[in-house]
This record gives sequence, C-alpha cells and structure tokens, in this order.
Amino acid sequence: MKPFQAIGSILTLCSAVFFSGNAAAVELAGVRLDDSVRVANQDLRLNGAGIRSKLIFKVYVVGLYLPEKKTSAADVIAVAGARRVSIVMLREVTSDEFAKAFTTGIEQNTDAAERATLAPSMAKFNAMFASVAQLKEGDALQLDWVPATGMTVQLNGKRILEPLADAAFYNAVLRIWIGNKPVDDKLKRRLLAEQ
Repeated sequence: MKPFQAIGSILTLCSAVFFSGNAAAVELAGVRLDDSVRVANQDLRLNGAGIRSKLIFKVYVVGLYLPEKKTSAADVIAVAGARRVSIVMLREVTSDEFAKAFTTGIEQNTDAAERATLAPSMAKFNAMFASVAQLKEGDALQLDWVPATGMTVQLNGKRILEPLADAAFYNAVLRIWIGNKPVDDKLKRRLLAEQ
C-alpha cells in the first residue's frame, strides 16, 4: 500500500469512528430528539430536525424519522416502511390554531382533486384536534405511518387518533414540511438533512 493510500484509509476509518460515535441525540431549544426510534418493530433514524418559528416565536421542534437517510421530498414520500414525524411544543397553542395550521399546510401542497380524495381522512384528523383543548409547552406529538395499519397519532404517549389507512393523507401531512410550498424553507432543508 502506498503512503497516500494508507493515510486515506486511516482518515476514512477515523471519520467512521468519529461519526458513529456522534450519532447521539440532537438537542434544539432544550428539546432532545433521539437519534433513533422504533416504530412497528422497525428501527428508524433521525433524518433531520429543526425549529418551526412564526414571526419571532419558536412554536415547536420537529424531527423526521426514516428507515434510512433521504435528502429529497420525493424519496421521503416513496419510503415503503414506517415513518415518524415527532413534534415537541415550545409554546402553548390552541388545538384550533394547530388544526388550522395543518389544514393550511395540506391545502398549499395539494390540488383540488387531491383534496377531494383526502376529505374523509382530513375530517377525522380535524375531529382529533377537536378532542384536545390545547397543546401545552413540552407536549410531544408523534405522527406515525405504520405499514399495514395506517397513520396513528399519539399525544404524550397516548393514542388520540384511530389508524387512518390512507397513505396519500400521511404523505400530504409530510408535505406540510417538505412539499413544494413548505411551511418554512429552512426547516424543509433541515428535515431533508441538507443543512
């Protein structure tokens, strides 16, 4: 082995050790997101994370978990396995405000025909928010896609939505953050591990 090849091999090995050792939790605004979670007996890795801000207020921390790293929205939407969006609130928000934000995000990233097909799932999703008076600082919301079951939602570990077996709706929810008109461009780049 030539000297430069040996140095290259050593550097590659050192980087692998360094990065695998640093594959720990991410902390944003005092919120810790685990590097990996288990959904439906499948290990998911944190693809990216960021803070959703509105005007000058930090609203929530969000993390996207996938079976393997993806850097494009199309690749995230195409994932066949389990997926998770993890949200931790940084301030108090009424469930009505939160539901309106979700509805607006979905409407901005779907056309009229798609919205018509998503309407039954959207109605159930909005009814879920109606069952929760408000989201308080520190509340944790998990939106999971579970293959063969559907979309489930948990608030602080308690299921608040019966499974919605509508993959198109889950993908519409994902597009709130990673679609063509995301709620925040910088947040989209962070969730897709571009930044």
